[in-house]
Amino acid sequence: MKGTAIYPGTFDPVTRGHIDICQRALKMFDHVVIGVADSPAKEPFFDINERFDMLEMVFDDNDHISVKPFSGLLIDFARDCDADVIIRGLRAISDFEYEVQLAGMNRSLAPEIETIFLTAAQRYAFVSSSLVREIARLDGDVSEFLHPEILHRLTTKLQSLK
Repeated sequence: MKGTAIYPGTFDPVTRGHIDICQRALKMFDHVVIGVADSPAKEPFFDINERFDMLEMVFDDNDHISVKPFSGLLIDFARDCDADVIIRGLRAISDFEYEVQLAGMNRSLAPEIETIFLTAAQRYAFVSSSLVREIARLDGDVSEFLHPEILHRLTTKLQSLK
């Protein structure tokens, strides 16, 4: 498979698990567009501009990855990016049911756009952004799960809230 795929999410913050999924997607596609979802209903810890900046910084050296913010329907974003494929990461079986529902709805709305699931690398299968934030909030060490600059931004923001 070649062409363009999108990898959407809130990335609040981007973890090494997200980075791994994106890099593995590049083995199948020429270009991956990381779609940073606005997601106000999720009440993200970092605003969309902060999340966008973090992803841009992490993938700055890779011309095959671009980062774009979006709001609205995922399939509209996919069409805007000329993508035929949506990449979704799965950590555990608990992710599967929800992701299959999303994929089914997206297929109903846009049958020309496929969804591909990539399972998380074993070492990241239990890592989620919300869990990383919670551990960091309680002064736990999350350094192995985050790029050093992302760790710095997370700890700085947490300290500013104390």
